[in-house]
Amino acid sequence: MLIHSHTIDLPTSTGVMRTYVHRPADEGRYPAILFYSEIFQQTGPIERSAKIMAGHGYVVLVPEVFHEFNPLGAVLAYDNAGRDKGNADKAAKRVESYDSDNAAMIAWLQAQSFCTGQIGAMGFCLGGHLAFRAALQSEVMATACFYATDLHTQVIPNLPGQHSMERLADISGELMMIWGKQDPHIPSEGRAQVYSALAQAGLKFTWHEFNGQHAFMRDEGERYDPELAMQGYQLALGLFRRAFC
Repeated sequence: MLIHSHTIDLPTSTGVMRTYVHRPADEGRYPAILFYSEIFQQTGPIERSAKIMAGHGYVVLVPEVFHEFNPLGAVLAYDNAGRDKGNADKAAKRVESYDSDNAAMIAWLQAQSFCTGQIGAMGFCLGGHLAFRAALQSEVMATACFYATDLHTQVIPNLPGQHSMERLADISGELMMIWGKQDPHIPSEGRAQVYSALAQAGLKFTWHEFNGQHAFMRDEGERYDPELAMQGYQLALGLFRRAFC
């Protein structure tokens, strides 16, 4: 399936948010995926991943997750400076601000003739957490979270009662949680904590742990595992097919 890409600048309560849109080139109406990046925003690997999903028949929106702190179009490098800047932005942005970002994208999608109104979410690393956060929105029907960071910690600022794990009752769609067992950012104790909370909340979810490192889906760097990445895409596509059928 051929796709085309463009950008939109969406107003949010915390400023203008540049959002990258990748969608099928053929006319028609397609379900949508809110697609969340790592702390580096839309890098080459994130853009390629988003286009893979779009090529399977989805309108894919990639927001600039730290639009409050960077010029429009900013991309952070996969180096020490980029990592330090991204982590500083993460520590500065309250988790509640992502809710208004999600609401802006959902409202935009609902006004587009090429979208069916069916919406899912997907993300990697920080983006895995932000996809999880998007699942709090009632419109989000299914969510694929890849090695979601900070669900088991208090690193991302939040007001009392607003941590993502404190709002499990707001999740109505299906979750897919995908992890790497060799990921130092989410150790086995942290994964067990998340699993226990989801199970106790009675949520509909699947759980997948691979022998992979953090960022095994990213097609740059030594941690990339092409075989696991292919399995990850297949799992996510299966989830969305089930949800949107």
